[in-house]
Amino acid sequence: MTAAPQPEPTQRPARAPRQPRPGPVAPPMDLDALIADPETRIVVCCGAGGVGKTTTSAALALAAAEAGRTVVVLTIDPARRLAQSLGLVELDNEPRRVDIPGGAATGATGQLHAMMLDMKRTFDDIVAAHSTPERAQQILENPFYQALSSSFAGTQEYMAMEKLGQLRASEQWDLIVVDTPPSRSALDFLDAPNRMSRFLDGTMIRLLMAPSRAGFKFASAGFLLFSRIVSKILGGQLLRDISAFVAALDTMFGGFRERATATYELLRRPGTWFVVVATPEPDALREASYFVDRLSAEGMPLAGLVLNRTHPPATTALSATRADGAAEEVLEAGGPGAELAAAALRVHAERMQLAAREQHLADRFTSAHPEVAVRTVPAAAGDVHDLDGLRSMGEELTGPDGDTPTGTPRSRVLPARRR
Repeated sequence: MTAAPQPEPTQRPARAPRQPRPGPVAPPMDLDALIADPETRIVVCCGAGGVGKTTTSAALALAAAEAGRTVVVLTIDPARRLAQSLGLVELDNEPRRVDIPGGAATGATGQLHAMMLDMKRTFDDIVAAHSTPERAQQILENPFYQALSSSFAGTQEYMAMEKLGQLRASEQWDLIVVDTPPSRSALDFLDAPNRMSRFLDGTMIRLLMAPSRAGFKFASAGFLLFSRIVSKILGGQLLRDISAFVAALDTMFGGFRERATATYELLRRPGTWFVVVATPEPDALREASYFVDRLSAEGMPLAGLVLNRTHPPATTALSATRADGAAEEVLEAGGPGAELAAAALRVHAERMQLAAREQHLADRFTSAHPEVAVRTVPAAAGDVHDLDGLRSMGEELTGPDGDTPTGTPRSRVLPARRR
């Protein structure tokens, strides 16, 4: 008895190759229009440390001056790179005029000034301006004040806010560009006024102020008990220095809060724009994401993200895979110049892989913040150390969106995949 024939297995239709999903497309950022707009009065460049905020700030300030604005750029970078880039020997707490070669020849009517925040001098000026000469002398000579004004956590960020308020109140410049401090967290700049207020309202400060406010007899029992406990922790001399400092500073506390509130509100008004700067690295973009969320929560105006030091390839017509394959074929074929041609193809493949990685990170940011405009800035061949370097960076920041060697929009590192 023969076995019944088995039915032939049905063949499943071959699956169509999976098409790559198109990445998110960020809106373009028109920094050229933003800095040329007379309604724009303050531009704050912020982000994690080491992402190029200082050069971005200086390049935008130079571009604005060459567009006819009267600009001052305030840097908090102690490395003095900005002074060198602007052709100055040094920068200090007062604005210095920057000579722009060729400005008259091009018809530019703007002016550029630059300054570097001196944290202690700014604090000293506040003390002198808001107290009597005798009281100011007491404060300035107090050891605790000298430590506070030089190294207290958050003082640099707070003084940057103070200096910004002073520059804006002077009405001397129609555009102020601020390079925020190189804090470990980019949020420190926005948190500085509240941190200073919390310090001034802290339990220790209020107890130390009790004798000067309510009279020593009224507060003596609680204060003496408190002082004995704290003296064991801090040391008697430090406690006396702090107490004398607080007593001398008491009349200025309201002024600190008022100015902090006024400057914070200044950052929320029309005419102020925040430019978040990051590099195509996970930590820097994570910090940028936190900052964007905070600005949104506070209702502060965000111009967009500058993705600095990207590595776009010279051409996007040849993929990394095809370049690697072509390198192998060239070596197998041999002939004069084969090794050189293969090396060039492999360099291109590596550049394409790096650009793809950077674009992937940028896409993740855009997926989380689809409304945030993006401007990519290619990495310079070397350090930006003069006005020409700043001008070249300014052109990358403000150039037309599609005016690139490969035609890739300046909002991207690589072209968007077709849908």
